[in-house]
Amino acid sequence: MRPWGPAAVLAAALLLTGCAPSVDPIERLGKKAAEGVRPHGPAPDRGYRRWGLAEPLARSPLHTARPLSAHPGAHTLPPVADHVPTHDRVVFLTYDDGAEQDPRFVDMVRELRLPVSVFLTDSVAGPGYGHFARLRALGAGIENHTLDHRASAGTPYASQRAEICGQQHRLHARLGVRPRLFRPPYGSYDTTTLRAAADCGITAVALWRAALTPAGLVYTHGPRRLRPGDIVLVGPDESTGLSLRERTARVLRKVQERGLTVGRLEDYL
Repeated sequence: MRPWGPAAVLAAALLLTGCAPSVDPIERLGKKAAEGVRPHGPAPDRGYRRWGLAEPLARSPLHTARPLSAHPGAHTLPPVADHVPTHDRVVFLTYDDGAEQDPRFVDMVRELRLPVSVFLTDSVAGPGYGHFARLRALGAGIENHTLDHRASAGTPYASQRAEICGQQHRLHARLGVRPRLFRPPYGSYDTTTLRAAADCGITAVALWRAALTPAGLVYTHGPRRLRPGDIVLVGPDESTGLSLRERTARVLRKVQERGLTVGRLEDYL
């Protein structure tokens, strides 16, 4: 999602009210790397205080991703989710666009062994795919947020398919991944979006129930607090100047206050 100027903040407020998995060797390596970010047992002290936390981040429970047979078929519209039903005390951290490429955020993900999912837009992230390759090597999920960040709902099938499939091809060429998850720009989608996404190999559309804004965490619906299974969007913040890692730490403190930890979205959705 692009930096939130006054118009973008208003648009976000309005919203708040409101591929098939590849088995190629590169992606298996990515999955193996992801498993390394959530081992059993307590986390070693890796300087969590340096990242603004008062205590270590609890490890998320191991959760095996659903087998291929459990995913929708090519002619099935993908489900849309902003919350994942689970008894595990986890939430999911997601990031949009790819404009912020702070190498210190890579260090944060490494040291905290933090599962994150990044929904990339080519026109934004394109010049810096090396940064996201480093995140992917640490187990980060690399997912689809279209080529050019155009609002999806109401546009023709051919246009939507070009945006989604085009980014599938670009991410495979640049990072060796074929995303299963898609997030429509601005959370805007319709049935045509779902058809196009399915035809591009997407198996689920991931929105968000909670979003970090300059005013703090806001919620699209339901309880005004984090709960297990919530998908969280760590949004940009041009008004306070906080870095991506500082904003992530802000969310993590809220997560810990609720007795929760962070899970890997791709294993649950």
